[in-house]
Amino acid sequence: MMIEYHGLKIEEKLWTNILHVRITGKFEKEDYDIFVPVVENMIAQHGRIRILLELRDFKGWTAGAAWEDTKFGIKHFNDIEKLAILGDRKWENGMELFCKVFTTAKVKLFTPEESADAEKWLLEDNAK
Repeated sequence: MMIEYHGLKIEEKLWTNILHVRITGKFEKEDYDIFVPVVENMIAQHGRIRILLELRDFKGWTAGAAWEDTKFGIKHFNDIEKLAILGDRKWENGMELFCKVFTTAKVKLFTPEESADAEKWLLEDNAK
């Protein structure tokens, strides 16, 4: 299944517990209305999930989206097993620190050129 809305693209990797999320531009509160139900559906199906978060020309969050992200992180603190972040080097340190506060997931950062490595890392030790 694939969903596209605004600067958000979400693709479930069939037969796995891996979700590919691509964000372009600024992440807005309304994007969470699309994102959260998809994630919660995958959690209901698979238990803990793995996410490939691809940031393209990422401009950050609006204030409303940051609040929604905080609520999401608290609610799903233990539901994400691995989080691979593909993005520009300028976001790496901040994203890794930000994510570690809101999840027990293993977080690993990759450059856009390392997308195959990110997918391989997500599949490692995956029984799904």
